Amino acid sequence: MIADLDRTIEKLLAAEIPIKNGEIDVKFEQPKREWSARLARPTINFFLYDVRENNILRQHQWQQTATTNGRSPDNITQLKRTPYRFDLNYMITTWATEAQDEHRLLTNCMIALLRHPILPRAHFVGEMETQPYDIQARLGYHDKLTNPAEVWSSLDNEIRPSLSYTVTIAINPWVTVARPVAHTFTLRAGQKNNGQHLNQETASETISIRGVITKADHPQTGIEVALKGTGLFATTDTEGQFYLNALQPGDYTLVVWHSSDKPSEHPITVPTHDTYDIHL
Repeated sequence: MIADLDRTIEKLLAAEIPIKNGEIDVKFEQPKREWSARLARPTINFFLYDVRENNILRQHQWQQTATTNGRSPDNITQLKRTPYRFDLNYMITTWATEAQDEHRLLTNCMIALLRHPILPRAHFVGEMETQPYDIQARLGYHDKLTNPAEVWSSLDNEIRPSLSYTVTIAINPWVTVARPVAHTFTLRAGQKNNGQHLNQETASETISIRGVITKADHPQTGIEVALKGTGLFATTDTEGQFYLNALQPGDYTLVVWHSSDKPSEHPITVPTHDTYDIHL
């Protein structure tokens, strides 16, 4: 993944900076003295010096994979953990015979990268094409490279102008798992007896239900759903799903309608071992 990000950055610069006949190289090397002494032509170098998780974007949740209504025909849903987000911190330097050429090259590089705070997917290569989120990039982030002299000392090279470049990518180590679709969620609350079981005199129970509205095997978006005589109603989402909460066990009539159709009534029992799905 990181190697493909390097190739993506190189492809982006090739599209933004007029590089003719290989007159300028783009490298991703550790800029030690021995390496810089071997350079034969002007070079833009991206040295990856730090990789760490972006804890601001951390989301340890489950998400449904791309299946119809989030489930398969045998009523199984495919779930996968959300990926980790990592900040990759590069140190950008330019290398040429004359200082003015280095500064000109650094300026052109900065202009090219500043144009793209979100890396364009048209330049993605390899595994970068599977990235689930936009790839954010920040140039010259204020709290990076705060002590460049220390960096250059460790590289055993002379200090020179350097610029931080931070790119945030997703790393997904998880595998997809299959789970039965949950249609009923029961919440019980009350005081416990001896810290083990709920006291039946104080216990209360509410039920939430989930269903899907389909027509000709296609999920229906924007369908109004109501429980007759309760005042509870919902609207189906883009996957045809609706949710109704705070129900008591019992028999109900589910009323379903669209602005262009007549309402239809469907008896349901809460809770049930069956689904609350409605086929119009």
